[in-house]
Amino acid sequence: MKKMKIVIFSALLLLLPYYEAKAQEITYTVKPGDSMWKIAVKYEIGISEIISANPQIKNPSNIYPGQIVKVPNINDIKTFENEVIRLVNVQRSKSGLPPLKTNWQLSRVARYKSQDMINKNYFSHQSPTYGSPFNMIENFGIKFSAAGENIAKGQRTPSEVMNGWMNSPGHRSNILNPTYTVIGVGLAKDKAGTCYWTQMFIKPY
Repeated sequence: MKKMKIVIFSALLLLLPYYEAKAQEITYTVKPGDSMWKIAVKYEIGISEIISANPQIKNPSNIYPGQIVKVPNINDIKTFENEVIRLVNVQRSKSGLPPLKTNWQLSRVARYKSQDMINKNYFSHQSPTYGSPFNMIENFGIKFSAAGENIAKGQRTPSEVMNGWMNSPGHRSNILNPTYTVIGVGLAKDKAGTCYWTQMFIKPY
């Protein structure tokens, strides 16, 4: 069964959650001047995910050249997420709107939300783990003056989920909202392969 929900909102308040990326790992050799944050930015994945994949590193703030760091590889998921973003901007262009900028950290938040819906067996904008979407976004340290969220469940491909959202007036309104300038998209799949999708839109301060 395919489901969709929408929420539109403005700003509010926040702390920090945890997500364990279940993915095949790649290895990275630490170079001079590297830090966990630099590695996280390079691979566009959260520091907590890297730390979780490297229990052998006792002090993540003290890594050294030549050390091997495992990095969860979620490129297959990112490919789907980025295709949704591309399709969003195609629709915005057709309506004479500027494209939304991709924010990998916002996509990470959206991915957490999709995974949380699987983990906690719910389908709602209000998360039992993170609260409202804007509480969640701010808890991850992302500031905004306006924000919105679309969620969907069961659509197998980016085009399928985008078709569903564009055929729903509320979801379409978020996608074509001229206020928003930044987007993040998060995909997670349950054990049966069912896709959970989250779009998050913001206007930064």
